[in-house]
Amino acid sequence: QVQLLESGGDSVQAGGSLRLSCTVSGYAHSVNFMAWFRQAPGKEREGVAAIYQGGINVHYADFLRGRFTISRDFVKNMLYLQMNNLNPEDTAMYYCAASSPPVAPWSSPRLYYYWGQGTQVTVSS
Repeated sequence: QVQLLESGGDSVQAGGSLRLSCTVSGYAHSVNFMAWFRQAPGKEREGVAAIYQGGINVHYADFLRGRFTISRDFVKNMLYLQMNNLNPEDTAMYYCAASSPPVAPWSSPRLYYYWGQGTQVTVSS
């Protein structure tokens, strides 16, 4: 089993930055594919970014326009999401997700088996 625990969510002003963290425990070595998703009230859960193949390959949602960076620390068993130039449209609950087998398409939430509880990000104008 794999457990995921997110942290780092907060309330910030537009233009600010946050770094979300996801602690991976349990059989962390079995997790090859990790991603961040977000879900705003009344909206579907959407993929933000994914990382796999030892951190070599990454994918980002087109709407990010280069503002976010996903990374993984295999020594500390951590997943990160650095978010810069935040805007109110980024307000959502952010979730960490993981899969042992490869996932395609990376942005499909139903393909991930492990999920964290989420951390809230609120951006005010």
